[in-house]
Amino acid sequence: QVQLVESGGGLVQAGGSLRLSCAASGRTFSSYAMGWFRQAPGKEREFVAAINWSGGSTHYADSVKGRFTISRHNAKNTVYLQMNSLKPEDTAVYYCALDFALRAGTKILDYDHWGQGTQVTVSS
Repeated sequence: QVQLVESGGGLVQAGGSLRLSCAASGRTFSSYAMGWFRQAPGKEREFVAAINWSGGSTHYADSVKGRFTISRHNAKNTVYLQMNSLKPEDTAVYYCALDFALRAGTKILDYDHWGQGTQVTVSS
């Protein structure tokens, strides 16, 4: 049984930074791809970033390229999302997800397990 627990969300002013963490347990974390998604009120869940099993390949949504960085520390079973230059439109619940594959996917259906989410609110 896989468990994913996100942390690091909060309230920040526009232009500020936050770092989200997602701690995984229950399976061999280092064998699988990980992703971050977000869902704003009244909107569908959308892809934010993904990283393959080794950390050697990453993908980003166009809306966050150059501002967000996904990384992982396999020895700590943790994936991170560093978010810089935050904008009010980044406000959402952020979810991490695990994909039982080596290669990182960008679609919701690629992912097999999800965390409970952490709220990020960016004020203008």
